[in-house]
Amino acid sequence: MKVRVRFAPSPTGPLHIGGVRTALYNYLFAKKYHGSFILRIDDTDSARFVSEAEKYIIETFKWLKITFDEGPHCNGNYGPYRQSERKAIYREYIDKLLSKNLAYIAFDTYEDLEHKRHNIPNFQYDASTRMNMINSLTLSKKETKKRISNNDQYVIRIKVTPGQTIVINDLIRNKININSSTLDDKVIYKSSNNLPTYHLASVIDDHLMKITHVIRGEEWLPSTPLHIIIYQYLGWEQTIPIFAHLPLLLNPNGKGKLNKRDSKQSEFPIFPLQWIDHKTKEHISGYREIGYLPEALINFLALLGWTPNNNQEIFSINELSTLFSLDKCSRNGIKFDYQKAKWFNHQYIQQKSDEDIAKLFLHHYANKLENQNFDRIAKIVRMVKNRVNFIKDFWIESDFFFIAPIRYEKHSVQKHWKIESSIQLTELCTLLTSISNFSSKILEKAIKTWIANKNYHTSKIMNACRLSLVGAAKGPNIFYIIEMLGKEETITRIKKAIKVLM
Repeated sequence: MKVRVRFAPSPTGPLHIGGVRTALYNYLFAKKYHGSFILRIDDTDSARFVSEAEKYIIETFKWLKITFDEGPHCNGNYGPYRQSERKAIYREYIDKLLSKNLAYIAFDTYEDLEHKRHNIPNFQYDASTRMNMINSLTLSKKETKKRISNNDQYVIRIKVTPGQTIVINDLIRNKININSSTLDDKVIYKSSNNLPTYHLASVIDDHLMKITHVIRGEEWLPSTPLHIIIYQYLGWEQTIPIFAHLPLLLNPNGKGKLNKRDSKQSEFPIFPLQWIDHKTKEHISGYREIGYLPEALINFLALLGWTPNNNQEIFSINELSTLFSLDKCSRNGIKFDYQKAKWFNHQYIQQKSDEDIAKLFLHHYANKLENQNFDRIAKIVRMVKNRVNFIKDFWIESDFFFIAPIRYEKHSVQKHWKIESSIQLTELCTLLTSISNFSSKILEKAIKTWIANKNYHTSKIMNACRLSLVGAAKGPNIFYIIEMLGKEETITRIKKAIKVLM
């Protein structure tokens, strides 16, 4: 049996980072067993449909370099891969369920249902209540047809038989038994949009697309008994996929599902890419825009719910696909440790070549760096990359290499600019003018010899010099800074600081 798994997001907005993890686990599982990884767009919720969302989903995985074997953007033998394009396919199975009395048409309005919920504690539309409702089980065939011909809004509900044991064989949670009496007659079709709901469409598509394993979030576990019933009602018992329900991603304090509010409060992204809200026009940053490397985000997400057999933390995508196993996934919710995500990004930045990082830095700050020499940028990257967690941090840590300071940090001035600093740095300018070889080693030897001969305090001289060149008490080795700035720029900046700060 060839493994076939699918990722089936609903295009109702930006893709949640938890959805990215679900897709990643499906991808790793497929690659481990040399199977197929399918993208299916579950767009049956027409009321919440957002036109830009599908493009966003595809762009996300393009950035992450996670490829699909089949999907709306890459075709395949089991399409269409958008549920909205499969209406005719679903109709055949809806009619089959109705003809076998395994589903029924219900005309109850929203107000009817709200009235029931108000008057009956824990009201559920099921075997115990369905005969008191307005549906094809309580209406005559003639009345039912008349209502449909009059264009009355209706839904189709699955007819759950009570007192049955539904068995879920889950690769993460093992065997789960559910009594069907606890289930309601879920809506599987709405006449308002002429589309099935997720429950029916998902089962039909998984069967027709020969999906062997359904790997999805824990939030779908309560719906799984219904899905198994639909498989049984349609005579597909032999093709029921193997289920695996992944643990929830919890907010950083572990007290609830990770959501947009947590992201705002703790200032970390919850979406992979920037999203522009089509209603509010708000720009919401994603991991890509903040400066995450895709391989770092993949590594981080892979370990949010799955534990390898060793203490290794850094994995290539190929290593992950070789080692990944669903039976090593946690059953419990996982705290979203954003600090750990930053750590991963830092590690991957250190591993990349200076040239690769320089390209990303140049792309991220194209306007500010457009006239800069690439080799110079790469050298600057080498100097500061051990200090950064994100690509955007490179500008924060190295802006002074490209732009002379226009102001000097107040705290640094108070701490490092002394009464004698102007005189000493004037002498330093004279020394620098006399040095022809501006390499860091030559500079360090000459300046330290001068300091020793003058009996000056090294740290006081160097701190005042750094303040002159950088505008603050930050940056790499001061002699590297002087070499990179060059003689003319270094002397110009020191003289400016003397003039401003004396």
